[in-house]
Amino acid sequence: MNSIMKGLGILMVIALFALPSGDAVAQADVLDGVYIPEHAPTRKVISYAPLREADVMWTQRIWRKIDLREKINHPLYYPDVPKSNFKSLFDVIKDGIIEGTITAYDPIDDEFKYPMTKDEVLEKLSQADTSMEEDFETGELVPIIITNEVLATDMRVYELKEDWFFDRQRSVQEARIIGISPQVAKYDESDNEIGKSPLFWLYYPQARYVFANQVVFNRQNDAERRTYEDILWKRMFNSYISKESNVYNRSIFDYTNGIAYQLESEKIKNGLFLLEHDLWSF
Repeated sequence: MNSIMKGLGILMVIALFALPSGDAVAQADVLDGVYIPEHAPTRKVISYAPLREADVMWTQRIWRKIDLREKINHPLYYPDVPKSNFKSLFDVIKDGIIEGTITAYDPIDDEFKYPMTKDEVLEKLSQADTSMEEDFETGELVPIIITNEVLATDMRVYELKEDWFFDRQRSVQEARIIGISPQVAKYDESDNEIGKSPLFWLYYPQARYVFANQVVFNRQNDAERRTYEDILWKRMFNSYISKESNVYNRSIFDYTNGIAYQLESEKIKNGLFLLEHDLWSF
């Protein structure tokens, strides 16, 4: 009899601890909205149309830059602080590298030859600097370690490496992104912004699986949740061409600047449009 009572007592104690607390029950009953969002977290990447080398009658490699200061490109820049359901593109990339779902490549070139480890990337995103400051009590100079972290607000440009081609099998001209590189602001000793520096390159066909599951804020409609894959694939951004494939392997900035840079960029962009237009007869 005593053993039975002991067993019942143990079961009651286990059941007591197994019951959810009042806070847990209240939290489970809270729905921040009028419906449960189920579409975006389960998005699948749409496969590219099959492409044979024999069907590619023309191709050209283009490098372009997305300036995050332009209003149309703000969905790639904000939020500057990660929210529960929204992240900037940089935070998505950083989290993907930490989780191991995205591989970063050394920015020494854009050919994805030298993969970087997670520790190498984190070391590049967080650098410690030592400065000497006076101790108020002793009056002596003591070293102070200051950690400078690269944040989403430091992003200025995303550079895209893409291939334009004409598929005669489907009679369409398309552009497919090959790589993407976040470029951070570069400062001088007086904290004046003097340029931009690439952090690393990402192989886009790998990264798009991560981009397809991160929703982006839509200022026109909260119910229409596009993803970063939608924005990049549907070309919902503004950019300027910085380089086209050439025998000298030089960018536009290497031989011109200022207004001439913009005119040369527009000339290349217009040439891509006219190429497809001139293939058809009306």
